[in-house]
Amino acid sequence: MATEQELSDFLKSVERRAFKRSLYHVRNEEAALDIVQDSMLKLAEHYGDKPTSELPMLFQRILSNCTLDWFRRQKTRNALFSSMSDFDGPGEDGTEFDLLEAYTGPDNGERAESAEDLTRRAQIFKGIEEEIEALPARQREAFLMRYWEEMDVAETAAAMGCSEGSVKTHCFRAVQTLGKALKAKGIEP
Repeated sequence: MATEQELSDFLKSVERRAFKRSLYHVRNEEAALDIVQDSMLKLAEHYGDKPTSELPMLFQRILSNCTLDWFRRQKTRNALFSSMSDFDGPGEDGTEFDLLEAYTGPDNGERAESAEDLTRRAQIFKGIEEEIEALPARQREAFLMRYWEEMDVAETAAAMGCSEGSVKTHCFRAVQTLGKALKAKGIEP
């Protein structure tokens, strides 16, 4: 059974990768931090007494479920606020509130990018995402665990419940498929 120190050490070791994975999925730093924090709390609360060797797989599953829960909540929230007119109305001082006037722009001294750059980047990310989503489920799972989660072949095989050879095959096929599809879209490294 994992001691408090072993659980703490494990959580410290996966924190950065879990945040990067969540940020990739939700594209919102605050939401990604919330998802990681919720996942860590659930692991500690429900599975803190499990052996240390089981923690990585349990945490990956909890993180995936918390991410899916976040998307479900967003879908519900988006159904409630479906148009910009939902934000119209009087402001705090009684004058008409304008969302565009209230927006202050990039924070923390970030460089403002042109609309063209932002659009191009968004299109590239969307194209990459579409191609990743189009991969067969096992290839996508292996690809994300290996290259996004930075898990080694053995860890990925254990998490997926298959052999290391299968993980290598899934990853190879995913990379080949993605490379061809992205090249066809004009997206090259």
